[in-house]
Amino acid sequence: MSPPDADPDAAERLAKLGLNELLVLVGRGDQDAFVPVYEAVSGPVLGMVRRILRDPAQSEEVTQDVLVEVWRTAGRFRPEQGSALTWVLTLAHRRAVDRVRSSQARTERERRVALLESGPPFDDVVEQVEINLEQQQVRRCLQALTELQRESVVLAYYHGLTYREVAESLSQPLGTVKARMRDGLMRMRDCLQESEV
Repeated sequence: MSPPDADPDAAERLAKLGLNELLVLVGRGDQDAFVPVYEAVSGPVLGMVRRILRDPAQSEEVTQDVLVEVWRTAGRFRPEQGSALTWVLTLAHRRAVDRVRSSQARTERERRVALLESGPPFDDVVEQVEINLEQQQVRRCLQALTELQRESVVLAYYHGLTYREVAESLSQPLGTVKARMRDGLMRMRDCLQESEV
């Protein structure tokens, strides 16, 4: 997706604005403001997506999806909650992780189909019971954590955020989040091991 052509007068006016202000304008439907937003974020978005996906073609496709999403959902951006670049990179990270998960799920489905066709029948009931028990154990162990530990672990492992993004989301220092997450994961490990006994 390439940015739309900019009006020269609008470009001069917009050049004086920061990325946060530009994204707010995009959220109000300002097409001219999207040009500098696109130019500022497309490189970092592609870089992040490529680090996660590793495949150049998929990375370009996901990057384009993210930029379309930025245009469509810019109205949801709240500058008081963080920077525009962080907001855009969070969208990119989520979209890339979703693509990885989708690809893994497809591979897993194909593997299961192959196993079903070649091996003994698969017991869906037993599998579902085991999954439900594991989920209950994880939920119980999560509840045993402090609030900051639980929020940090959930944001990192269920929402796919980095340590820095978790710290920004919780308005906590990065070191505090890392320490709480490490402590929380150790408590989770101990709790889950106790459940296995």
